[in-house]
Amino acid sequence: MTTLKQQLVQKLEAISGIEHRPWPDRTDGFSAVRYRDKELAHFHNDHELDLKLTKSLIKQEGLKHYCDSKIHPKRSVNSPWIELRFTKSSDVDEIVRLVKIAVSKM
Repeated sequence: MTTLKQQLVQKLEAISGIEHRPWPDRTDGFSAVRYRDKELAHFHNDHELDLKLTKSLIKQEGLKHYCDSKIHPKRSVNSPWIELRFTKSSDVDEIVRLVKIAVSKM
């Protein structure tokens, strides 16, 4: 696990009810993030989190689906899921903020 992913996992697990569940048979960085035993997000790799928000929250936050997505290249703009990439600490903080919004809507 990369340092940024470790930072993100640590910050997410500090949110009450969130649990990070690595998949032991996967070597590509895939792992689940659950909130009160429901899937909230999952890591595609060590630099990308797929988060379940809502279509309206994605629009409200001005988030866009990546046109170069390798995992979900044909994801509908109506999907409640959004891929979030993180390459620096400020990205980690922004993802934590979005996860807190998602948790508040569950």
